[in-house]
Amino acid sequence: MAVLSVGLGLTGLARADDAIEGPNIMLGAGMQRMPAWMGSSEHRNQPIPYIEAELPWHITLSTLDGLTVDLIHGDQWHGGLYGNYLWGRDRDELGPRLGGIVDSLSPRLQAGGYLEYHPTVQLSVGGNLSHDTQGAGAYLNLYADYDLPVIGYLNHSLEVQWQVMNGAAMRRFFQVTPPQAEQLGVQPWIPEAGSQQISFEYDAYMPTSLHTGFAFAVNYTRLLGDASDSPLVQHFGSANQLTTTLAFVYRF
Repeated sequence: MAVLSVGLGLTGLARADDAIEGPNIMLGAGMQRMPAWMGSSEHRNQPIPYIEAELPWHITLSTLDGLTVDLIHGDQWHGGLYGNYLWGRDRDELGPRLGGIVDSLSPRLQAGGYLEYHPTVQLSVGGNLSHDTQGAGAYLNLYADYDLPVIGYLNHSLEVQWQVMNGAAMRRFFQVTPPQAEQLGVQPWIPEAGSQQISFEYDAYMPTSLHTGFAFAVNYTRLLGDASDSPLVQHFGSANQLTTTLAFVYRF
């Protein structure tokens, strides 16, 4: 949600070892139903391209999970460069109550690093630290992902993720300036760095043929701390955030 990137993490389908043997690529298109803006109680439907690729030289690329370049590529430890894409918000998405008062935000790229440990084949734990490439905030994500037992042809997994924002990132999304507060009839709000959200995600992939299938994800996020206490969330949105994604993909 802070990086509004529902993960469709199909780790059961493509392991890090595949990056050594050759490309493992899934391409497709789908629809993501997501909060209209971070903290909104309204939703919007966002068409999305779908790319999930395990490439040579230990590079992974995902339109939903971002880019990683594994510089460690050990049996259990992985880590290196990390990049992702952050959704913004425009006047239409803010709606008639907030549009033109609350700042619109452009989409942004994030860059940083990640570290991941695989204690078992099914379980991975790790984190990534990134910064807005245009200087507006830093983000820390800690996560654990577990591949559930396969049911027939269904591959699926569960993930829990906790995110922290620094003050600049918090203010970008959740601040209410005195002039804005006066127009909205709420108290001004200047959030500080801290916990921003915790999320729980279920990912699934059901093949329809040798090369095709459907990828599905449902993500529940709970905003925390100064993010959930923002007047934008308290008066005009919700701390409970739900995102669902469905895509049809072709696997090479």
